[in-house]
Amino acid sequence: MRVSRLMLVTLRDDPAEAEIPSHKLLLRAGYIRRLSSGIYAYLPLLWRVLQKISAIVRQEMDATGALETLLPQLQPAELWERSGRWAGYTAGEGIMFHLTDRQGRELGLGPTHEEVITTLAADLLRSYRQLPVNLYQIQTKFRDEIRPRFGLMRGREFIMKDAYSFHGDENSLKQTYAAMDLAYRRIFERCGLRTVAVEADSGAIGGSASQEFMVTAEAGEDLILASADGRYAANQERAVSLPPEALPLPAGARAGGIGEPLSTPGQTTIEQLCGAHGFEASQLVKVLLLLARFADGQVQPLLISLRGDQQLNAVKLANAVAARLTPAHGALLAIDPLTAELVRSEQLRLDLRGIPFGYLGPDLDDAVLANTPGAMGLERSESPGGAPGDGGAINPAGVRLIRSFLRLADATAVDLAAFVCGANAVDGHRVGASWPGLGLRPEPLDLRTAQSGDRCLDDPDQCLQAARGIEVGHIFQLGRKYSEALGARFTNESGVEEALWMGCYGIGVSRLAQAAVEQHHDRDGICWPVAIAPFEVIVVIANTQEQAQVELAEALYNELSAAGVEVLLDDRSERAGVKFKDADLIGIPWRVVVGRGAATGQVELVRRAGSEKLELPASAVRARLETELSRGRRLVNGPMTHP
Repeated sequence: MRVSRLMLVTLRDDPAEAEIPSHKLLLRAGYIRRLSSGIYAYLPLLWRVLQKISAIVRQEMDATGALETLLPQLQPAELWERSGRWAGYTAGEGIMFHLTDRQGRELGLGPTHEEVITTLAADLLRSYRQLPVNLYQIQTKFRDEIRPRFGLMRGREFIMKDAYSFHGDENSLKQTYAAMDLAYRRIFERCGLRTVAVEADSGAIGGSASQEFMVTAEAGEDLILASADGRYAANQERAVSLPPEALPLPAGARAGGIGEPLSTPGQTTIEQLCGAHGFEASQLVKVLLLLARFADGQVQPLLISLRGDQQLNAVKLANAVAARLTPAHGALLAIDPLTAELVRSEQLRLDLRGIPFGYLGPDLDDAVLANTPGAMGLERSESPGGAPGDGGAINPAGVRLIRSFLRLADATAVDLAAFVCGANAVDGHRVGASWPGLGLRPEPLDLRTAQSGDRCLDDPDQCLQAARGIEVGHIFQLGRKYSEALGARFTNESGVEEALWMGCYGIGVSRLAQAAVEQHHDRDGICWPVAIAPFEVIVVIANTQEQAQVELAEALYNELSAAGVEVLLDDRSERAGVKFKDADLIGIPWRVVVGRGAATGQVELVRRAGSEKLELPASAVRARLETELSRGRRLVNGPMTHP
């Protein structure tokens, strides 16, 4: 390939839309172009990268015995309604693009394919003799991101490999899950990426166990918490740890019962309360008030108790709420702090003037939720808690507010024998309150966010360390969630019909390409790993006006191409400095510079990563490059085996 025919347009300056290095470099180097928010065209250079990544993925997937297929991107709403996910994916902040066709049928553009593949399995897999089966595809997915950003990292259209396995029992599922774990590790290693496998939350996909594969990079959106010995690693959404020890209240402050009243005018924050009275945050119980919205129109108030020095983990809270209420109310759509704006937008009949925000205690009475004439205002709010109730009135929008709290408490708060908390009255707190004294017996839950520096749960002598990561792969043990919902059943060896066991395994192909840039770049541009670089070598003619240089470059280009080297020839009539800068920017692993030494048959060989340079005869270039490239080629094309 010649650069003059590549439609290569590079940019000198960073585009205003780009925030992180990889996004800037892919735009500047002519790999992608933005068409709209979160929508990018893959230009020829990036398409070559994506094809190489896809080839590696296919080789490794095929080696596990998985079968490639291609599923429809348009999916009937009826399938998603049967699984219970349609409302969650389309209402509120749902991520599915959906439409109505000419016959009035609702359809969605696939963000994922559990419903489709399970429906096919229900038709095709009838006997244990057909199991296990693992099907995969590589195709475009669609997600209506609220805030698309970082280029291909969080776009509205992206390329993904997803696989789905079907089994006759849980043990078979675990075996395939382990095989996919190994395959994923090899895929990322072959692509030249440093990854960390971490425990992860299963999110809207669901399932009993899941693991994410993170590319470590400073610009990563996810925070990874890991032990120093590497035996434990988890996404912060999922991570568990031992919190710091709480400081007990001074002996004189232990009143017991509901606690002693303390005047705290205007002291609505943890910082203000501690600063005014000398408390430590770990001696306080903060109470958060939120609303959970469900697919059936119900709105459940939540009252969440948390130790004052801890932060609420939104994912853990959503999981706890969904586990308790989804069976009765359908999909959990959102959890938001209770604010005047939310009350107005949901047209809730709730007077907020009776709620003492900033002074809430865990024993706040359900009476504050009593039916009132209309939605009223609120200046500040705290957040979550509750217990299902029957009372409530349907507003004009059809939303029904449950008139009792779902009360949830983190174990850090439950473990306090005596604490400071709000008095449920403006300008007042209580000192020395206890759970029995308040008449409460909360279940200790894990609702807190683990932090860097916390002690490890399995080895308290070690502390968690933080690093940032980019998720490039995720594997799940789905169990029977989808097969039971969609009627995917088979006959086992005993002749009894039962639901299939399922696994799900995804890799973000386009995201992986950008993650590679995030991990492999320097101040001059991209430094592609050989295995996924668009070309292995670029031959640069320093001066196209010099016939000797042109002839030697053409000869090298033809020789390398004939030897199977993926070579790009920069035959443009640009200045040498421009070509060198472009070569650094686009990141081809090796550069052969044909310059003044052409008259004597000498050229310069440059390794892109590290910019190591070597003068050598043109006749030695092929042998030297074949030696340098052999390892990368072996990884890409060699036979793959898995247990």
